[in-house]
Amino acid sequence: MSDLPPDNQKIEAALVRTMHEHWGLFLGEGIIISLLGLGAMLVPFMAGLATTIFLAWLFLLAGGVGLVASYRGRTAPGFAWALLSAIVALIAGFVLLLYPVQGLVTLTYVLVAYFIADGVLMISLALSHRREMSGRWEWLLLNGVIDLVLAGIILVALPEAAVWVLGLLVGIDLLFGGASLIGMALAARKSAQS
Repeated sequence: MSDLPPDNQKIEAALVRTMHEHWGLFLGEGIIISLLGLGAMLVPFMAGLATTIFLAWLFLLAGGVGLVASYRGRTAPGFAWALLSAIVALIAGFVLLLYPVQGLVTLTYVLVAYFIADGVLMISLALSHRREMSGRWEWLLLNGVIDLVLAGIILVALPEAAVWVLGLLVGIDLLFGGASLIGMALAARKSAQS
């Protein structure tokens, strides 16, 4: 703590104090998020569908806000592009709401494309900067390999995987996010007792 500038020390002290005082809230949140993650893993199709519908509403909201902002800034440069972007977001939202199962399949293909692109980029980054990242580049390489393996598993299991993979991955993310909150809360509780 002493290596930090005074302002950062104050922020860190406030954060530690808040964690001490509210560790029970973080624990409760972590348990609920972990349970939601387990539920999503047990019923991945429903979790994937819920994710698709949630994303549809986000697109609709973004498109609506974009339309209002575009209209208000119609004299600003780039008005046509901003308007087109808002319309595309609205269309994407409506299509996902009208065809959520097909949207789930499409999102699964997008996820595979992301895993492939991210895997190739992480491996390239790790290999091209291994001198500068001595002792750490292997983790980036491993991350890239795992991304490619995940993409391969999903591709082999398609089209059947489309009904479960997105929900399963959301569930895994929620489970680990909840577990990390539980770990933080218990550490804050322990340090509060010391």
